[in-house]
Amino acid sequence: MSAVIEAVSTPKAPAALGAYSQAVKANGFVFVSGQLGIDPETGALHGEDAASQASQALRNIAHILEEAGTDMAHVVRATIYLKNVDDFSQVDAQYAAVFASGVKPARVAFGGNEIPKGALVEIDAIAAL
Repeated sequence: MSAVIEAVSTPKAPAALGAYSQAVKANGFVFVSGQLGIDPETGALHGEDAASQASQALRNIAHILEEAGTDMAHVVRATIYLKNVDDFSQVDAQYAAVFASGVKPARVAFGGNEIPKGALVEIDAIAAL
């Protein structure tokens, strides 16, 4: 089998913190790596609460998907990693605002995670092209 695999990168989202791509396109899907709430212009976390960081992480995902040729309406699966599970409701409110209409993605969320850069939330996504 010879699948075409393509890296996706945009300056509108933070550069990868390690040896990974912002996203990878393969077989009709875009696999977006976990996004922190980092403002790509400053390189710093956006806000000190989980809601602010989740909102920025979702914007970062949207920019990456746009670069890949799709959008948030085509997200089929997401994972939310929380440092503190007690932040779930404020993160979920940000997430729900983004996915307010259409088919909501399948999702899992869990807490108790040590996230790079001291972040409170990390979100990854898979979207159809």
